[in-house]
Amino acid sequence: MLDDPDAPAILSINAGAAETLTNADLLQMVAAAIQFLDAHGVPPGHYVPALLTTQPASVTMLLAGAMSHRPLAPLGPRMTDPELVACIERLDGGLLLTEPEWADKAHALAAATGRRVAIVEALTPRGGLENLDRRADDIAFMMHTSGTTGTPKQIPVREIALARRAEMNGALLGLGPGARLVIGGLFHHVAGLGNIAVALANSTTIVLYPSFSVSTWQALHTVAPTHAVTVPSVIETLLSADALALPSMRVLTYGGSPIHPDTMRRIHATMPDVDLVELFGQTEGSPLTVLTAEDHRAAVAGREELLRSVGRPAPGVELHIHQPDHDGVGEVWARCGHSLLVDADGWQHTGDLGRLIDGYLYLAGRRGDKIIRGGENVFPIEVERVLEAHSEVAEAAVVGIPDQRLGETIRAYVVAVDPASPPDVEALHAYCRQTLAGFKVPAEWRFAKTLPRNAAGKVLRRQLLSCDHEGEASQCSPL
Repeated sequence: MLDDPDAPAILSINAGAAETLTNADLLQMVAAAIQFLDAHGVPPGHYVPALLTTQPASVTMLLAGAMSHRPLAPLGPRMTDPELVACIERLDGGLLLTEPEWADKAHALAAATGRRVAIVEALTPRGGLENLDRRADDIAFMMHTSGTTGTPKQIPVREIALARRAEMNGALLGLGPGARLVIGGLFHHVAGLGNIAVALANSTTIVLYPSFSVSTWQALHTVAPTHAVTVPSVIETLLSADALALPSMRVLTYGGSPIHPDTMRRIHATMPDVDLVELFGQTEGSPLTVLTAEDHRAAVAGREELLRSVGRPAPGVELHIHQPDHDGVGEVWARCGHSLLVDADGWQHTGDLGRLIDGYLYLAGRRGDKIIRGGENVFPIEVERVLEAHSEVAEAAVVGIPDQRLGETIRAYVVAVDPASPPDVEALHAYCRQTLAGFKVPAEWRFAKTLPRNAAGKVLRRQLLSCDHEGEASQCSPL
């Protein structure tokens, strides 16, 4: 980041126009942010919870916290108050950072947790940074898991693990000086915060935009991005609007869910020279696996089954399937230098279920999501991926419900591509049966307008059963 003071560190798109912060500008802003923390009485060694969104001032405060031994703990402003209170109460320190947009919420949270609020607005650039002492074991920032099964876990991110992650991602994606990485992830999420840190460590320009829209994406051509990190749903939206292609793009990285083979072919036809890479990982450690550009081209050429996997272990990552069942499915454990939360033997317990086939990892769901139907194990993600491959299905989620005879049976919640004309459930049943064993095919169906998700975008399966009582589900057709 310091090699060329005049090189752009951050490019941000606001109202269609690009604003530039050079490396020299960024360091001056970091110096100002350190003085901001000083002025608000934050002692070294204390965490600073922060309700911030993905913008240059947030990056500045992140660096200031890391460099002055007052690591930020970014939290999602759209999380519920009880979730936020539970996170804030477990952090030392007496300050809560926020932006003007979230000031009212921050003041309410501060009152509930005995904190003071500091609103981050425009900072006046200061002189150069003092020679700050940083060590490999220092904490750069604190992350939290998404909390789908309870209070989010704290994940302290240490400098040494962050450096290893940055080195790996830089090699896998070809990041370095001259590259420009578009980051659309939430600031508190590993897809946002994690990739910001990776870009900075690789002297890669960060390209930020306030919120996703087709027009905002199209405006990115003014800053000539070379790389982007996104999710398949965004890719689908851009393809539908004929807006995905950007002439300068070299690498498109995604995660969070698989890409349908038809979508993959459309991407390849639209941007034949762009490398597509899928990275799989977690807040606790990422990436763990990679589906490379070569794998994606093999899928286009006919090996479509590869798109159902999340790839092979990333360099330096050891994968282990713990306590596999008769189908080879067990909990995925990983061991590597960039894992942040591990057991005594260095294993990261992902909580994900999966199997290894020819070296590729195929996920089968979360450990707590397994459905046992008549003594047979059913993993929701396997059923969901089949359903979401149907041309009339936009999204799907599968849960187990009590059944007197079988113990549990399967209910599918489906969001139709055209809500006014949802697919026929008998046709969906037959479609699933072409790929799945009979005991894995849903026995009950609901059509829903939306699926309940947390602030990180993960489906909240426990809330699905309440949809019927809230008017979201519109049809039930037991088969």
